[in-house]
Amino acid sequence: MQDTANAVPTTSKRWPWNKGKLTGAKPPLRPKHVWSIRTKLQVEGRTRDLAMFNLAIDSKLRGCDVVALKVEDVAPNGYSVDRDGAAEKDRAARQVRIDRADPTSGR
Repeated sequence: MQDTANAVPTTSKRWPWNKGKLTGAKPPLRPKHVWSIRTKLQVEGRTRDLAMFNLAIDSKLRGCDVVALKVEDVAPNGYSVDRDGAAEKDRAARQVRIDRADPTSGR
C-alpha cells in the first residue's frame, strides 16, 4: 500500500473549452444566412428544427427563451393561433409579445 503523505499531486493539463474561440456578442444573422439555414433544414426534412428556427427568427427571442417555450405558449388548448395572433413569453422577467406574422417568413 502506498503512503499517501508522500504522494505528489498531479497537475491537470486540461485546457478551457473556449480557449482561443471568439466569445461575447456575435453579429446578427444576415437574411442570406437565415434563408440558407432554412433551406438546409427543409432539404434535410428537419421539420421540428425548422419550426423552432422560424419561431426564433420571427419572434426575435433568444435561444434560451425559445427552448423554454411550451406547446401551450404557442398553441393554447392544442390549437394553433392565427398567424396574425400572438403568444406571450417571459423574457428576462418581463412579458414579451411573440408576433409570428413577419415578412421574413415568406408566407
